[in-house]
Amino acid sequence: MEEMFFTVTSPEILRGEYQDLFKENMEITLIKEPDNKYDQEAIIAKVRGFGKVGYVANSVRTRLGESSSSGRIYDKIGNTAKGKVLHVLDDGILCELCQESILKSEK
Repeated sequence: MEEMFFTVTSPEILRGEYQDLFKENMEITLIKEPDNKYDQEAIIAKVRGFGKVGYVANSVRTRLGESSSSGRIYDKIGNTAKGKVLHVLDDGILCELCQESILKSEK
């Protein structure tokens, strides 16, 4: 099974406002937002008990390392998916998509 990485980003993350919120191995919930007027492949990132913390990055300027853009993972997941935090960095949160979130036809 292929590992899939993604970056969670937001203005708050970039300003360091959420640095204490994220911990390695914590779960991130991903929810597609097809009605987003700026990005038809938008995926919201939520943390349990906190709510929306940002979006899956969809630009080469905001993705970290080998992470996939939201456009690359959008059709590989259902309406919701799970991920886990790997690294908390100043310019984004690097996460891994949980294998059980990848649609069966993509495995």
